Formats: sequence, structure tokens, C-alpha cells
Amino acid sequence: MTASGQYEEVDFDVEEALALVKEGGAPVPDHSGSTGASRPAHTPPAEAGSRQDDAAGQHAATPWQRARAIAGRAPRRPDTPVSVTLDAALGLVLAAPLAALSDLPSFDTSAMDGWAVAGPGPWDVRAEGVLAGHHRPERLTDGEAVRIATGARIPLDTSAVIRSEHGRTDEKDRLYATRDVVHGQDIRPRGQECRSGDPLLPLGTLVTPAVLGLAAAAGYDTVAALPRPRAEVLVLGDELLTEGLPHDGLIRDALGPMLPPWLRALGAEVIAVRRLGDDAEALRKALKNSDADLVVTTGGTAAGPVDHVHPILGRLGAELLVDGVEVRPGHPMLLARLKENQYLVGLPGNPLAAVSGLLTLAEPLLRTLAGRTAPEPYTLPLKDTVHGHPYDTRLIPVALRGDRAVPLHYNGPAMLRGIAVADALAVVPPGGARPGQELEILDLPWAMAGIEVCFT
Repeated sequence: MTASGQYEEVDFDVEEALALVKEGGAPVPDHSGSTGASRPAHTPPAEAGSRQDDAAGQHAATPWQRARAIAGRAPRRPDTPVSVTLDAALGLVLAAPLAALSDLPSFDTSAMDGWAVAGPGPWDVRAEGVLAGHHRPERLTDGEAVRIATGARIPLDTSAVIRSEHGRTDEKDRLYATRDVVHGQDIRPRGQECRSGDPLLPLGTLVTPAVLGLAAAAGYDTVAALPRPRAEVLVLGDELLTEGLPHDGLIRDALGPMLPPWLRALGAEVIAVRRLGDDAEALRKALKNSDADLVVTTGGTAAGPVDHVHPILGRLGAELLVDGVEVRPGHPMLLARLKENQYLVGLPGNPLAAVSGLLTLAEPLLRTLAGRTAPEPYTLPLKDTVHGHPYDTRLIPVALRGDRAVPLHYNGPAMLRGIAVADALAVVPPGGARPGQELEILDLPWAMAGIEVCFT
């Protein structure tokens, strides 16, 4: 049962069902679009990126973890750093270390609203106070006090700052402390956080909102950063509609609207979205003429009559790095090097299978191209039983509730209802997983960072 009290989606693929019956397991859904036979459970996996023929004439797919590793090891182009204004730098990676351009703070400042005092009290309070942003205030003499605002410059010879709630004045404007006064209290001395020239952040740091704040405080108007990888999306399939209701064998294109913002969330600059239908020559021209760092195609990766991706890659002399992955949904996905410093990720046409391909191949590839470091993997215990494929990894949408991953309904390869409300995907090993079993979790980029952070 799932968290919603409904049974998990389970459909029958004939070969998978037979394999499950032999193993005494449960059926596993998959409609990811592959027309070839699955690898028998006893077949040893091929080496990473290789194409190994089995007895049935089918090539062996790459194990899921190895496929991700191959994508993450792709060499990145030798980018020339760009100078980026702070308001455009969010999500980029620093191409040079960040050092302080001035002391922080650059002068002694008050940490609180209150009074700056000199010497022992009680103190005579000056009539005119000291505000933030004003020029250097007059020096204090022993027995004097002046009202001061948070962030205002400390007058010379100030002994301490007394908070507003820790002092009182009489009718003659004499100030008395209601607590013991410690020398230097509530004063932020010049250079307390750093001195000019001190290293603040190393090369390779991801620019977050906090990094932007630190850079601004340290005196920067621009930062040196690595440019975003440029991505182009090619939507394949004559059956796809861009508007209106499905009719007469035509269906709405879900990937055209979904992929560009998802790729932006993964750090890419999407330079074009082109709909090519099932035109092999249009696909060849588009790939030959593209100057994107990454081309993402949708559909056409299997072996059907209009699945043109493999033949066109062959005509262009592309190098197949991953040709099929031992994962459900999405096993017909592929990764190819079109030319030096240019890659193609071929996604299956079914929506959840395409999401699987994004997180398996596009995410680690874009991370490498953008110069980002890999996040630390983590696991969570599963709340409910999840059926597994007999010999492939399975990725399923889950909601994160407390310290548990809750499997979601509607997780078939062509379905989006599950992923639309998910926080992550859980990595289910061959054979399935039981309640309480720890599974690796793949966060969806907006689930942790928030929509506005992800899509800028």
C-alpha cells in the first residue's frame, strides 16, 4: 500500500513478468519505450560505455551507478571566466578565490542601539546623537555619553556601548547603567570578521544568496565566475501537440514545457527549444549545427521505425558513452559525445522515463560542466514496500515525511502525477525494498532550494 492508501501502479511487461514469476517476486511497471528484450538476470554487465552483444543480439546496458559516474566524469571545456554582476551571479561557480577588498567592518561600529560612553559613569549625555552613515563623530571625553544607532561609527575614546534597555537617564540628562559595564562591550572592532586581503571563499564555491551578501559586504560589484553550460532541447515525435486537448491519436507534449525549466534548475542556460517531429534529416542538421554544450533530445532512442537518434549519431561519427542504462523507467536513455566539449543526452519519450534520464545522465553531466561539486549522497528508510525489477535499478517518486521516504502512487513511466507532488526519487535496488530499508535519495532541485532560487 502507498501512503495514500492506494496500491502502487503495477503493469505487466511479458518478459519481466515471467522473470518475476521465476524468482517469486512481484510484477514491476515499465513502459519506457524500449522495444528490445531486457538483459537476462545472469548476464554480466558490460563495462562502462561499452556495447556488448548478448545471445539475443541486444547490447548490454550500463549499470545505473556506473552510468551516473560516466556522465559526471565528462571533461569540461576550458572556460574563460566571465565577470558577472552580483545580481546575475546566483547559481554560478566562482572562477577565482574571493578575498576581502576591505576590512570587515571597515571601522569600529556599534552592535546595538544605545549609548556610547567614555570612562566610568554616570555620564553626561550629549544633545546630538550618532547615526549610521554619518561622518566621524566627535571624540568622547571621560564622563561623556552620546546616543548611538546600530551600525554607526564609534567615537574615538569610547569605552563601551550600553544598550538602550540597560541604561536610564534622569531629568538632567545624566546616564546611569542598570548593569555592569564591561570595557569594549557591544562594539564591533574594525577587522573583526576579516582584514583586507584575507581569503574569504575558495575557487569553485557555488554562489548562493549568502555568498552574494558576503561579496557585497567585502566590496565587490562583480565576481569572476564560470559561465553556465548552454543547453538546447530538441523535441521529437510527430504525435505531439503544443496546445489543446489530445485527439485523433495525437497527445500533448509534456516534455517541451518541463525540460527547459528543469535544465535551468540544474544550472544550464537553455538557448533554444526546437520541435522537429520525426524528421531524421532535420535532426541531423540540428545536431550538426548546434553550438550548445549539451543537446537534449526527447524520444527516438529505442529501435522503432521512427527512432532516428542512434542512426543519426552514427552518421555524425558521435561517440556513445552510455547506450542504455539498467534502470526502470528510462532504460533506453543514452549519452554521446558529439564532438569535443559537446554532448548529447537522449531521453526516452515517456515523461517519468525522461525524468529518470535527467537525473541519471543530465544532472551529473551539467554539474561537471558548470564546475559544481557533487552533493553528498544520503539515504532514508522507506515507509512502505516497493516492488523491484528483477535485475535493474528502479527510480520511484517519493514524498519526504519526517525521517521516512513515502512511495507515491502514479509512478508508471508515462505518468507525471506522482513526480508532480514528489520531493525526491528513491533508488530501489533490483528485487525491491521493504519497509524500513535505507534507500539512496535523489532530491528534486526545487524541493530543497525553493522555486525562485532554482529557476534564476
